[in-house]
Amino acid sequence: MKATWNGAIIAESDDTVIVEGNHYFPIGSVKNEYLRSSQNKSSCPWKGQASYYTLEVDGQKNADAAWFYAEPKPAANEIKDRVAFWKGVQVGY
Repeated sequence: MKATWNGAIIAESDDTVIVEGNHYFPIGSVKNEYLRSSQNKSSCPWKGQASYYTLEVDGQKNADAAWFYAEPKPAANEIKDRVAFWKGVQVGY
């Protein structure tokens, strides 16, 4: 699977975990040069607290377009150390 945005491959892996229709990529497969820390957080009753990254490619930013669960609840432990995408990021083969 590949995650692409603004003409760049943000992540690529054959080892994604699908939860609620979202592909979670191993953090090691995500290109750090496109990630910018975000202060945004959200909460899921069964996954826990999500943190976000803003994507930046060629000077363009996509705020909070990637998210992860640093300490997922036990029911979502399979997505620990993984990142998912939305907000126009294309995920596919």
